[in-house]
Amino acid sequence: MGIITDIFLPLALAFIMFTLGLGLTGADFLRVAKQPKDFFVGLICQIVLLPLVAFILVKLWPISPELAIGVMIIAAAPGGVTSNILTSFAKGDVALSISLTAIISLLSVITVPFIVVTSLSLLESENLSKNISLVSMAITMFLIVVVPTLFGMLFRKLLSNAAIKFESIGKKISVGLFIIVLLGAILAEKDNVVSYFADAGLITLVLNILMMTIAFYIAQMFGTGTEQKKCISIECGLQNGTLAIFVGTSLFGGGAYVIPAATYSLIMFATSLIFVFLVRKNQ
Repeated sequence: MGIITDIFLPLALAFIMFTLGLGLTGADFLRVAKQPKDFFVGLICQIVLLPLVAFILVKLWPISPELAIGVMIIAAAPGGVTSNILTSFAKGDVALSISLTAIISLLSVITVPFIVVTSLSLLESENLSKNISLVSMAITMFLIVVVPTLFGMLFRKLLSNAAIKFESIGKKISVGLFIIVLLGAILAEKDNVVSYFADAGLITLVLNILMMTIAFYIAQMFGTGTEQKKCISIECGLQNGTLAIFVGTSLFGGGAYVIPAATYSLIMFATSLIFVFLVRKNQ
């Protein structure tokens, strides 16, 4: 597993973020100024409410501290790149989805270290939190998340036609890399995988469904349109599992810490597809 966790995992995450960058233009960031309400509703749902709901669940749920921290890691992760595709299937606001995914991914350099370190402290894992440097974690995430994204955007700016042609291929490769990372995380814990999945599966299912539902009604409460409600719900349901597995592996050496990311990643596609089916049927 050493080669997978030390070399393949960070390279896979960097490539996924590079592919995200290929699909971004300046307009995706300027759109925030034009649609501030929709964007900030989505932002608050994902980087404030999602970790808060996750924390309440892990405090109430009888799971091990390692799995509890793993749940907080997947809750802290930004949205996944596939959220844009599923938002399109749901006939939601794809442009808003792209803006949310891009900006929250860039902000994750600050938000993920903060949420993880704060969770360790609140979950009374002081021994672990002492060994984690907030600055070191932020620098690592900057190099693995932000730099590849900016390279992707630069590539799009300088070689627009080539970038547009490669983007669809890059997304397919990204999905393949994600599956390999997910299988690697599961196989690394093959001796404990059944008990871990039994312990982590239900809480991640509840977190996923609960957060998509909360996000939908929060968006409705603040008067966003139907397309925006669909987008915000999907963004809060689909997390970047590769990034969560990377954080769990690089900080804690994998094990039980990455299992919630694995169970959530398997669950989120099924629940999101059901959500897409239901909203399209209701139309």
